This record gives sequence, C-alpha cells and structure tokens, in this order.
Amino acid sequence: MARGKKIYEGKAKVLYEGPEPGTIVQYFKDDATAFNAEKKDVIDGKGVLNNRLSEFFMLGLGQIGVPTHFLKRLNMREQLVRSCEIIPLEVIVRNFAAGSMAKRLGLEEGTQLSRPVVEYSYKDDALGDPLVPEEYIAAFGWASPQDMEDILSIALRVNDFLSGVMYGVGIKLIDFKIEIGRVYDGDFQRLVVADEISPDSCRLWDIETGRKLDKDVFRRDLGNLTDAYSEVARRLGVLPKNATPITKPTLIN
Repeated sequence: MARGKKIYEGKAKVLYEGPEPGTIVQYFKDDATAFNAEKKDVIDGKGVLNNRLSEFFMLGLGQIGVPTHFLKRLNMREQLVRSCEIIPLEVIVRNFAAGSMAKRLGLEEGTQLSRPVVEYSYKDDALGDPLVPEEYIAAFGWASPQDMEDILSIALRVNDFLSGVMYGVGIKLIDFKIEIGRVYDGDFQRLVVADEISPDSCRLWDIETGRKLDKDVFRRDLGNLTDAYSEVARRLGVLPKNATPITKPTLIN
C-alpha cells in the first residue's frame, strides 16, 4: 500500500499521508528516548514489537466497544489509522504509585492506590509535558466539559481492559498513558483512543518477581529493552512462546 508524503516525525513514530482521504500511515521507529529525549538510543526490533503490540491492544479495545483510530496493520512497522485531531493532553491512569507520582509524593514505588487515579499533562516537550488540572483544560479550551467526561470514561474502560489482559498473563499494570483524538463525521464529533498503546506508554511489572517489562528498563539501565518487550509479546500470544528475542525486524511477518 503506497504511503504519501511525511507529515510529522516524533520521537518514536513517523506519520505519512494515507492512501485515502482521512487516513494516515503510522510508522514505528526503533528509537528509544527518555527524560524528555535527553537519553537516546536505537533498539533493534523495538518498532516491530510496538507495532504488533499496539495492534493487539487496539483491536481488543474495539472488540469491547472502545473506539480507536486503528484501521489495520500494513506490515512489520506500519499501520493504517484514521486521521484525527489530537487533544493536546496526555491522559495518565495510575493503579500503583511509580515514576513521577512516587517522587512527588514521597511514596514507595509499587504502593497500591485505593482506586485508579487519572491525571492530565499538557503535551509540550519543551515544557516537559507538565501536569495540568481540569480548570486549566477548560480555561484554555483544550477540551470541553463533555469531552472531559468522555475522556475519563474512556480512560477507565481502557484501564479495566488492560489490567485484566495483563493480569491474565502474570503482569501487573502499574500505570499507562494514552492520547485522545477527535474524529469528525460531518457535524458529528466522537472521541477515539489514538497514538499507540505499547510498553513504551505503560509500566508493566511481573506479578511474581516485580521485574520491569517496560521502558523503565531503558530509563534505568536494567537490561535489554527488546528482551522485556518480547516477553510481553510472548505472554500475550503476539509472538510464539519459543521465539527468540527480536534483534532484526525480519523475525515478524
């Protein structure tokens, strides 16, 4: 399937014009970044794994009625998605204290929260994606009150789905972040889960050992990132259980 001209390149993906109006080809890179791109590397096979894992999660969400921008996977590194207007927020759902929350509040990492906590950060790399309250979101017109109700509902449904899927394969969903886009059908607007869902955007710990299976492996120099992502993919059935860790993209068709 032919893709059009490049329209955007981010830290982990490149977006191209799709073959039909209203579509985009999303290409997953092997680049890994942390600490607002202060730490960088290229991890062989990471983009292939994230493409397949994001496909798995987006299809699963669609099956339970959560709308997403995903249309289909095109090849090892590309998927076709709906073009949408991205709301300039990262929607963060936390089940356990970790990362910045643990630092802010002086909590031990892994402390279970009494209920899921949903936070919002303003998408701006230059500012470090600062946390923002809903009052800011309303004041600057980033999302309407109805949008915020819908975003909260979508975030919690995604959390229920991901938590259950991960628990079933022995993985604890610590937290995750998603992006939300607006899709327009004439005058009608609906919100969809956009961007990606992968170990890049989730914290995933092995239930038995506490081993980290997410991008913290790269952030904290805890081992091989591809090994960790491959383990998640194997447990979910995205990779065969006897597959060796991906080091070259040709291992997945």
